[in-house]
Amino acid sequence: MKFAPEICVADDVVFGGNRPFVLIAGPCMIESEKTTLETAEALWRICDDLNIKLVFKASFDKANRSSLHGARGVEMKEGLRILGKVREEWGVPVTTDVHESWQCEPAGELVDIIQIPAFLARQTDLLLAAARTGRVVNIKKAQFMAPSDIQNAVEKVVGAGNDRVLVCERGTMFGYHRLVVDMAGLVEMRQVGKPIVFDATHSTQRPGALGTSSGGDWTLAPILMRAALAVGVDAIFAETHPCPENALSDAQSQIPLSKMENILKIAQEFDVVAKKICDSQEEFCAD
Repeated sequence: MKFAPEICVADDVVFGGNRPFVLIAGPCMIESEKTTLETAEALWRICDDLNIKLVFKASFDKANRSSLHGARGVEMKEGLRILGKVREEWGVPVTTDVHESWQCEPAGELVDIIQIPAFLARQTDLLLAAARTGRVVNIKKAQFMAPSDIQNAVEKVVGAGNDRVLVCERGTMFGYHRLVVDMAGLVEMRQVGKPIVFDATHSTQRPGALGTSSGGDWTLAPILMRAALAVGVDAIFAETHPCPENALSDAQSQIPLSKMENILKIAQEFDVVAKKICDSQEEFCAD
């Protein structure tokens, strides 16, 4: 799969090219300052030891909940303050998702990447507002979109004057309560000429399967992660939590924090092999 042009998020965090994968990771939701900072510290130490570039992710609001009674997280102002503290204490770029256009400007003043949730990937006003922040925009491909459909979403952001775009695969609906990942679709998404992010944990979700919340199986995440890296993606997105069974969102699909180091070590091996093959054999990189 042809290498994507490089997109720099921070001095030492660059997506694309023939670089090792970047890790976008953190808890699904900002549940508390304590849990968020503890998770950030653990991820920073793991990634520092493994020489993996890290972008810390946590959502200040989870608007796309199955039930009215699902936990939403903290207020935006408080969530951005906590993310700012992560950025200050550990020196890593941070990202969060936005759900409404008015959230983009204040979020863009602090975070390094604005994330567009999959369900909102076609919302023109949201994409334009995210583009105007000047921040990198990570567009998650909607569960109902074909791989080639992401081109239209990218063109909205680029057309607004911001070509710093990432595109993210997070699974496609396959009947009720089931997602599948089309690995060939990753190659098709590359045709837009932007770095590809693979969301390993949301791809294991079973949307709405528990009635008032989504189910999932995090043990499938490392398998899908390795498969995507073998295809040749630029970044891995993985939600992780110190105690997933107690998490207020995506409890069944978040990777236990204690498992992350070993999972990432193996992932690195797949990434190195895939990048070497693509770099040395032109036929693997054909348009």
